[in-house]
Amino acid sequence: MNKKEILKLAKGFRGRAKNCIRIARERVEKALQYSYRDRRNKKRDMRSLWIQSINAGTRQHGVNYGNFMHGLMKENIQLNRKVLSEISMHEPYSFKALVDISRNAFPGNKNVVLPTRKADVSINV
Repeated sequence: MNKKEILKLAKGFRGRAKNCIRIARERVEKALQYSYRDRRNKKRDMRSLWIQSINAGTRQHGVNYGNFMHGLMKENIQLNRKVLSEISMHEPYSFKALVDISRNAFPGNKNVVLPTRKADVSINV
């Protein structure tokens, strides 16, 4: 890259990294390395967030994530994790239907006791 392109990419950097070509070149190269790496890491992070959301939704119905996904696979329900996460957050009744289908498909899900909810306790001070 030539000097003009480097300084254009370095716009917004702090100190001499925005106007001294030698320092700007190093900082721009490092920034491009970070952006390349983090475009891949973003995909990993989103997948783990989706899995956490699905797991939280399934545990409310007494099934863990792994057994839920295995039950869906056995029933040949091909919803990806992004869609399942959205359903678990915004469509609780539809998600409960999916959990029930998964529970019936996989024997490991059948003898699960639903978690009990604690009564609201208020403390007056």
